[in-house]
Amino acid sequence: MDISRTRPPFTADERTQLVAWLNMQRGIVLWKCEGLSEEDAHRAVLPSSPRMTMAGLLAHLRWTENTWFEVMFLGRPADGPQFDREDEDADMLTGGLTLPQLMEEYERQCAVSDRIIAEHPLDRTGTPHPDFRVADASLRWMVLHMIEETARHAGHADAIRELLDGRVGYF
Repeated sequence: MDISRTRPPFTADERTQLVAWLNMQRGIVLWKCEGLSEEDAHRAVLPSSPRMTMAGLLAHLRWTENTWFEVMFLGRPADGPQFDREDEDADMLTGGLTLPQLMEEYERQCAVSDRIIAEHPLDRTGTPHPDFRVADASLRWMVLHMIEETARHAGHADAIRELLDGRVGYF
């Protein structure tokens, strides 16, 4: 998958711009993982957020993409760790996966999300779900939310990386 850290053209159509902005944020998250040791990828640096590691962020973002595009939009079963009612941060658990494996899973999930976005009108709403009212949102709303969610966590990744080894940079 080609996740670029390039801004979209100023005059591209709406879908192109939305996906490009999302891919830019995805690319920043992946870039922040480059060159990290396995130990650092799983090391918590925020005392009050022990699961907020680079590896945990990747796992969370992978499951968040799944939630919005596969579960809320397409109506697939809500059976991932992000739906664990006992542990609201279960989607940040890495299950013993290495950083390269987590990066690969995230990229694979992003490719699935991109196919879903490409194949449906932005005005189409998600599949009604008895437990999730947000499934009524349009695909456009979901893509915009994923841009916001991914950008928020790209900021977390930036701070975590600086705390881990001093590496800084925007893109």
